[in-house]
Amino acid sequence: MQRMRLGLAAAMTVALIASVPGGALAISPKVQADSTTPTATVDQAYALVQLAGDPLSTYSKTKPPQGKKVDFNSATVKSYRAQLAALRNDFRQWLRANAPKAQVTGSWDISLNAVSVKLNGTSLDTLRAAPQAIRAEYEGLYYPTVDTTVDPDLRIISAMDAWAQDGGQANAGKGVKVAIIDTGIDITHPCFSDAGYPKQTQLGDTHFTNNKVIVAKVFNNKTPGRAYTAEALQEHGTHVAGTVACDYNTPASVAGVAITHGISGVAPRALLGNYNIFPGDVQNARSEDILNALDAAYADEMDIDNMSLGGGASGIQDLLTMAVDNLDQAGMISAVAAGNSGPGHFTVESPGSAARALTAGASTVGHVVFTPITVGDVTAAAVTGDFATVSSNLTAPLGVVTEGATDPTTELGTACAPLATPLTGEIALISRGGCTFSTKIRNAQIAGAAAVLVANNVAGDGIGMASDGTPDQPDVPAYNVSLSDSAALKLHGNELTTISATGVYAITGKDDFMAGFSSQGPTDVDFRVKPDVVAPGVNVLSSIPHQFCDAAVDTHGCFAFFQGTSMATPHLAGAAAVVLGQHPTWSSAQVRSAIVNTADQGVLKKSTSTTLETDVNIVGAGRENLLAAVNAAVAIEPVGVSFGSVPSGSGQTTTIAVKLTNLGAGTETFDAAVSGNGGGVGFSGDGSLRLAAGASGTVNVTMTALKGAAAGGHQGWLTIKVGGSEVAHAAVYAFVK
Repeated sequence: MQRMRLGLAAAMTVALIASVPGGALAISPKVQADSTTPTATVDQAYALVQLAGDPLSTYSKTKPPQGKKVDFNSATVKSYRAQLAALRNDFRQWLRANAPKAQVTGSWDISLNAVSVKLNGTSLDTLRAAPQAIRAEYEGLYYPTVDTTVDPDLRIISAMDAWAQDGGQANAGKGVKVAIIDTGIDITHPCFSDAGYPKQTQLGDTHFTNNKVIVAKVFNNKTPGRAYTAEALQEHGTHVAGTVACDYNTPASVAGVAITHGISGVAPRALLGNYNIFPGDVQNARSEDILNALDAAYADEMDIDNMSLGGGASGIQDLLTMAVDNLDQAGMISAVAAGNSGPGHFTVESPGSAARALTAGASTVGHVVFTPITVGDVTAAAVTGDFATVSSNLTAPLGVVTEGATDPTTELGTACAPLATPLTGEIALISRGGCTFSTKIRNAQIAGAAAVLVANNVAGDGIGMASDGTPDQPDVPAYNVSLSDSAALKLHGNELTTISATGVYAITGKDDFMAGFSSQGPTDVDFRVKPDVVAPGVNVLSSIPHQFCDAAVDTHGCFAFFQGTSMATPHLAGAAAVVLGQHPTWSSAQVRSAIVNTADQGVLKKSTSTTLETDVNIVGAGRENLLAAVNAAVAIEPVGVSFGSVPSGSGQTTTIAVKLTNLGAGTETFDAAVSGNGGGVGFSGDGSLRLAAGASGTVNVTMTALKGAAAGGHQGWLTIKVGGSEVAHAAVYAFVK
């Protein structure tokens, strides 16, 4: 039988700081500047256009008297709103005739009589020439002051705004049941307190259940004689469960360093099921264990299952992926990790490769608990994991290592081979890459280093470093520093450098970089786009079982920073719980589409730079936006349109009918358009569907490949609009062989 595994060991790396509790150490100027300094003040891709006519708030006949509000039910207000709407329609018609590439994306009539326009190359002067326009200007970009009181995971995906649509956190996922198919859930953790929860029917081993975690079952057919229980004896499942549904605003600290905000799950009022397929010290599960857990979860009336796991995919006949597809059609949504086998195409793992899986890629969350490293005018943020840390401040010369093999991104030596240059008494600065952290740190220690700084070779913050588990692990203090911090540090070679013993929590703002390890599509055999959508998966802070921290230091319970697509997946499972909680009649396919097809585009960056990542087999439909998902207007099925493999010499044209379903409460007209051409492959299609509430129809998407079309992937987009404003989008893809 195919054996399943959790993925890279790095997925469970903990960023712990050996610190002096209570140290009041200020955030360094460098980190502060990285967090808050805006890089631009306007977005030249979008404009605001003020139209002739006062808005409701100032028009003489609709302006409210002092102490009152606009009476939206009055005949006068309704009549004037209709006049303003007609004016906006006149402007749209003028655009179609005079600036056809420009698209109206929003409109206002209360505070302003205005529209927003996606320019698509149209100049401001062209917009100003419209007879209805008074003023046109680029949209401003505004940057928040770093708010250390808000959970950054939830801010990135607009979770709290989504909660507000339905009464706030008290109703976020309320009553929705999520199965965690993983290593178990520690119900003694404060994240899973059932205080205030109504009495629930509890299933399985009730030693490990309460009215929040309502199921505890174990699945291990390989060694049933060992009599495993559902107890959480590994960290992974408890961490995943916390991201899905940690109780709202649970206080947290990491190794004595206070986190400035409470921790909350994406769906803090959801109910959880513990389906433990990695009990005790078991490190892998077989397909049958996972299938048993899936069937049990469905029989137990779970609405969603979370599988933060992956293994080798075996094409479209992979039975585990077929099970995921079947259960989705039967009403249970599966959120699944894409895998940690990236970078590189065709690395998506099973069962994340399933057509109907809600498959997660991983991006960064800009926050860390760090140790300050100071040299000259530089203060860097260093993060550790499985290796030693300093117990008191350490000051020594900085030894910048450039000998031997170097990493092309950091331009520092990887120290994967013994070092010829002595580092006696120095703090070594080396690069990530080429070998395990243990190997490179050990080589630096043998060369005499008093401490080791390992430069990250991907963008974002430093990460927790995992031991490779081999004998004779290095015992020298070792930390990881970000790519940007290492660039600043290496300019200070041989200068006295201080590693602080006091940990600090900081929100750095280094969000939305793709994780280099995040597995990529397309799927093998049928060449579908995967992942479907991206969510935070690097430096995700969540709960771990009590035995993995010092209760005397972390009195609020154990928390840790982990990374992996394992950590991105529960963001999607929690999102599905919130969407389903607000829309209980939506099907699994409609919930998945709401999350995937409303994702934010143009925000995810490459793993090594600030350049936007546009490859759909890396970013899927974009980065999750829960607020947009709960407000989805239309469902697209399938969530991505794939034409599969196209022989280079075939010169074929193929059309796929894509189903649209009106998710709104009233009749609406949906306009479809298809874009994407190049390399001898083009995608086309357009048309309108007028659908009553809940009704469905189809639009055609056509792929035309010329003979001799360029080999490799070709991508485009299906865009759905209402009244000129985009309400959904889906990736379109073909692979030429």
